[in-house]
Amino acid sequence: MTDALPETMQAIVITEPGGPEVLQLMEQPVPHPKGNEVLIRISAAGVNRPEVLQRKGLYPPPPGASELPGLECAGEVAAVGPEVVHWKPGDPVCALLTGGGYAQYAIADAGSCLPVPDTLSVEETAALPETVFTVWANVFDDAALRPGETLLVHGGTSGIGVTAIGLAKAFGASVLVTCGTEEKCAAAKNIGADAAFLYEEDRWEDEVAQHGGADVVLDMAGGDFVQRNLACLNFGGRHVSIAMLRGADAQINIFTIMRNRLRLTGSTMKSRPFPEKARLAADIRRHVWPKLESGDFRPVIDRVFPLAEAADAHRRMESGGHVGKIVLKAP
Repeated sequence: MTDALPETMQAIVITEPGGPEVLQLMEQPVPHPKGNEVLIRISAAGVNRPEVLQRKGLYPPPPGASELPGLECAGEVAAVGPEVVHWKPGDPVCALLTGGGYAQYAIADAGSCLPVPDTLSVEETAALPETVFTVWANVFDDAALRPGETLLVHGGTSGIGVTAIGLAKAFGASVLVTCGTEEKCAAAKNIGADAAFLYEEDRWEDEVAQHGGADVVLDMAGGDFVQRNLACLNFGGRHVSIAMLRGADAQINIFTIMRNRLRLTGSTMKSRPFPEKARLAADIRRHVWPKLESGDFRPVIDRVFPLAEAADAHRRMESGGHVGKIVLKAP
């Protein structure tokens, strides 16, 4: 059911690796769904750190994925592939993408789609998939954060940070965060963090210890932070790495892991196979979507830019001044 689709669309193209100025609005062919794919007519798309890395030539899309940036979107189903069962044209959806979200149309695997919650705007919904999938998969599915435990998150006002705060609090955990400025520490606490520390100035591992230690660390820093994270984990603690902004190499004390029976793991989301993403989507729909409908959890939006101003959206992200998710509004 694709005969009513336009042949071309507006999309943001990475013209060459470089700064935000290489993001250019161009005409591109509208993709057509195959197999278990869904074509989404996009209303809004989230902006994420991996797309900044992709723009710089440091994080290419997986084989077979769109070369266009954009890992999440919200809109409505425009067409479906012949193997799709649970979605039909006209259904409002949001989706985790392997690429292509900075456009008017994008392809998603049907298993990576979720319904749009009645309680949210399309911009708020577009800010959900990438960070919710990432936090759910790493903090709840892998590290098994439980009610009454404490989560430590670095970068508390980032898109991942605010999502981790919101979800952990919604499921009965305490949250400690680190941030770069006093203003961001205050913003993180306003969002729901129980305490926030300056990661450059404070001896934050001592502060965490004074708050009873952490049971789970969601680490986007890597590098020299890893050993400091391990030092403030409680017995049986779990350390999950999802980025390495401070470097890919870390020197750790193995006896710390042995003595406290710690577990270290990590993952990326983009390269996970579609069946695994479908399993995560089913769990998220079952456990997280009711929290959205009840108001116990809501996305935090920093700013909405028109799609044509994707370069400014990236500048906003790279400035480090944002609190929450940056979103692009499709024309």
